[in-house]
Formats: sequence, structure tokens, C-alpha cells
Amino acid sequence: MGCKKSKVFGVGFHKTGTSSLAAALRELGYSVCGHIGVSRPNIADVAEDLALEHLDRYDAFQDNPWPLLYRRMDCHCPGSKFILTTRPPKEWIRSVVMHFGGTTTPMREWIYGVGDPRGNEKIYIERYEQHNREVREYFRNRPNDLLELKITQGEGWKKICPFLNEEMPSIPFPHANRGSTREVRRAIPEWLKSVVSSLRNTL
Repeated sequence: MGCKKSKVFGVGFHKTGTSSLAAALRELGYSVCGHIGVSRPNIADVAEDLALEHLDRYDAFQDNPWPLLYRRMDCHCPGSKFILTTRPPKEWIRSVVMHFGGTTTPMREWIYGVGDPRGNEKIYIERYEQHNREVREYFRNRPNDLLELKITQGEGWKKICPFLNEEMPSIPFPHANRGSTREVRRAIPEWLKSVVSSLRNTL
């Protein structure tokens, strides 16, 4: 199975600005596929088959399992563009733990070997850095096919538009999922949650 036209693959790990990348690509006119198969118990065995089912339906792809499939997608869709979103490891793991800590999924078990990042920060950082190194090495002699984008550090339209040969939008680069409700809620101290709950009960 091959692609009928050029595709764009976001190959950065989650919590590196992938939601912002999706929003930016949609603004540029791409139809974007997000995560697939996150809770499938056998995701490691079926990820590529699931991906192939979605290739003809979308122009761009980001979130899991797409980062793990960049080599296969490069074979299936020659001429595609790949965007590696990255952020500083310490900043990245804080976001990962805040967002996913205390929970597990088959997808994260496949990626990291353990599903819950809390208490496994070193394992997660090592896997994250390994992935970024491998992507850079794979595209080392193909600079026109890979863009490394640091969205959380302010990079946006000025890098992504020339890379994709797209006109620069007049609106600011989107920053989706920044300070998401879930992360903000987890950051609220328990005593403050209790006070808010008590006030609600008295109103």
C-alpha cells in the first residue's frame, strides 16, 4: 500500500507540542489524524496495520503511535515530510508526569516498557532522548525531509511554513493544550479543593 500524495508526519513524542502542531496543520488546510489504538492491549502488534487504515483518509498525522512508525511510514509514503517536535527533557517529563502520572495505557507500556511515568522518570527520559537521537540519525542526510520544531520555546510559522512550502498565516501560531484543565486541576492543592467543595455545599 502506498500514499497517493505527500503526507506530513509528526514524529515527536506526546507533550512536546503535538496538539499545537495539529492545530497549526489544520490552519494550513491539512486534515489531521491524532492518536489511534492507545488502549488496544495488542497495540505493539497491530500499530502498523491501524496506521495503514488511516493513510488515505488524512493528510497529516501526529500523536501516538505515529512517532514509532516513522521508518515504516517513510517506506509507505515516499516524499513525505516529518516534523520532530521536541522540548527540554526536564520540562517534558514534568508535563508527562503531571498529565499521565498515576495511570497507564498499553501504548505507553509499549513505548517505555512501563505505563505509569510517576516513579519511572529516568526510564521515560532515556526513551525520549533515544527516540529523538534515532530520528535525527535516520534523516541525517535528508535535511529537506525532517524539521525539528521547538514549539514550547516559541518556534512556529517561520519554521514550519517554509519547510512545507506553505504561505504564512496572518494569525498567531496556535498553542493548544497549554495549561490544560487536567494539568491545572492536578496542580491544585488538596486543601484548596476541600475548601472549594465546602463552599459549593453551602451555596
